[in-house]
Amino acid sequence: MDQITQVGLIGFGTMGTGIAVVLAASGRSVVVVDTDQERLDRGRAAVESLCDGALRDSSAAEREAVLSRIVATIDLAQVASADLVIEAVTEDFDIKKNVLSSVAGVIGSNVPIASATSAQSITDLAAGLPNPGRIAGLHFFNPAPRHPVVEVIRGLETHEDVVDSLVTFVSTLDKTEAIVVNDSPGFLVTSMLFPYLNDVIQALDDELASAEDLDLALKLGLGYKVGPLEMLDAAGLDVHLQGTSALYAATGDTRYAPPPLLRRMVAAGHLGAKTGHGFRINEPRKDNA
Repeated sequence: MDQITQVGLIGFGTMGTGIAVVLAASGRSVVVVDTDQERLDRGRAAVESLCDGALRDSSAAEREAVLSRIVATIDLAQVASADLVIEAVTEDFDIKKNVLSSVAGVIGSNVPIASATSAQSITDLAAGLPNPGRIAGLHFFNPAPRHPVVEVIRGLETHEDVVDSLVTFVSTLDKTEAIVVNDSPGFLVTSMLFPYLNDVIQALDDELASAEDLDLALKLGLGYKVGPLEMLDAAGLDVHLQGTSALYAATGDTRYAPPPLLRRMVAAGHLGAKTGHGFRINEPRKDNA
């Protein structure tokens, strides 16, 4: 794989916006594709907000330069000249599979494709696609500008030179470390994180403590920078529901079974920061969830 200077990014939602900022801040040109102008407009607003926070120590001119390197479009063909394409759409296997198939149809046969999935099998996503050896996972954490680690996921058929090149690529992102992980449900971090988050949600539903006190106890008692319920509000409760449901379906492991309160919150449209209502944002009573 030659040097990566232009990246195609599919999906301008919660994960896609954060990834776009990280890539553009590294000096790369980023072409982001989503399905309609409304999504692009929301993504652009989110990117501007992320830049204000992640690059607050930079000058206004430097922040503007980062924003100028991010081009958004609804035309998938615009990623045809990319050196790498990253898929960052919703955590739905069929949607991701269709996106990867469409991407494979517009780029060169040897251009690497990475999925930013946190839960889906890279091997399954690559199966049946042209040259599955070029497909790997790049699991960024949310919000990407604040988490200096990326899991590079090696699928069963992923070529080793693709893995090596992605590790090198990640190392060029600002203060970011690459961790190579074999393809397994939840990979490394998510496989350990989701049971923990589900336990905390259940503890809240059981009225063990308030949402604020649960977060405070785990931050002060265990030294975590962010409380689990704060983390869920930032990531999106719907995103966690999709991810933990996928892991439960793949493994049958009850640690991944979505807690009832999580299902109720999502059903009520309380998705966290994106809707202004979550576990810690306008903290709802259980009987309103």
